[in-house]
Amino acid sequence: MAQVKIKDPKTNFSIEYYMNDRLYNNMNDRVIPALQKEDKDYVICVDGREGSGKSWFSFQLGKAVDPTLDLSRIVFSPEDFRQAILDAKKGQCIIYDEAFTGFSSRSSLSPVNRVLVSLSMQMRQKNLFIIIVLPTIFLLDKYMAMFRTKGLFHVYESSGRRGYFKFYNSRIKKYLILAGQKTMSYNHKSVRTNFRGRFYGKFALGDAEMLKGYLKKKEKALSDSEQTSMTSAQVKFREQRDLMIWLFKEYIKLTYKEIEEVLFEYDFNMSYVQISRICSKFGGISSKKIKSSLERGNDNLKTNIDSKLDVKEQKETDSSEKETKDT
Repeated sequence: MAQVKIKDPKTNFSIEYYMNDRLYNNMNDRVIPALQKEDKDYVICVDGREGSGKSWFSFQLGKAVDPTLDLSRIVFSPEDFRQAILDAKKGQCIIYDEAFTGFSSRSSLSPVNRVLVSLSMQMRQKNLFIIIVLPTIFLLDKYMAMFRTKGLFHVYESSGRRGYFKFYNSRIKKYLILAGQKTMSYNHKSVRTNFRGRFYGKFALGDAEMLKGYLKKKEKALSDSEQTSMTSAQVKFREQRDLMIWLFKEYIKLTYKEIEEVLFEYDFNMSYVQISRICSKFGGISSKKIKSSLERGNDNLKTNIDSKLDVKEQKETDSSEKETKDT
């Protein structure tokens, strides 16, 4: 492991952390020289399930390339992402973190795709190092994921331990997306990572006060996202999802952690903490009431089916009688 020593030129704050040797060499021999060329930027993705450490890993990458990286360029919304690109100086790093809420979807990332398209010229002229942190690269626009990003770091846990990553370069990443786009899976015999390694959970942006500032900014972003207006259809689908998760726990009797693991098998990223919060909303609803509602729903469904069958049979009878009469 290479020891990275960073000194922020503005604050004189020094930070030290360890980085995989091959990763460290690639950052110094490829990424930084690429950013020094005219009209060149560098866009990478860091993805992985919630709680895997991908945000802190992205801070270590960003700080190694841009020692001036601070909280002002760690953003959580498309609007702040756009403004950070416009305000950035030459060679700086910007990190867009979409991963912290756990509610990401392809539609929620559409504004990010638009920012990357509309401000591509700004990013190249300023030689910006852009890191997009999200649950999975499969949520990004296909063109952006395959052709605009130069690499993917997939962060994961091994035997319950955090701090592992796999790296896919631009070429291998294309094969991964094509092979896994239907199932959102990273495990394909035909797709091999360029290299893999370990990292350690060192907060690379600054001292304890900086960490408090980051957590406060993150908490505010989460609060703002929860207050964002939703369409009636979106609210309806969210409530239906929450109810189904609660029913899943109530009748199958799985723990929150077990539900998290089952959902993850189908590439549905939701932490057991979120699942417990969802289930707590139904604390005042008795099982008997839900069961009664379900039974009524089944009775209604049966009634509707029977009604449709009666209509169909009546039409067939009328048709038969007409044919007999005509004959």
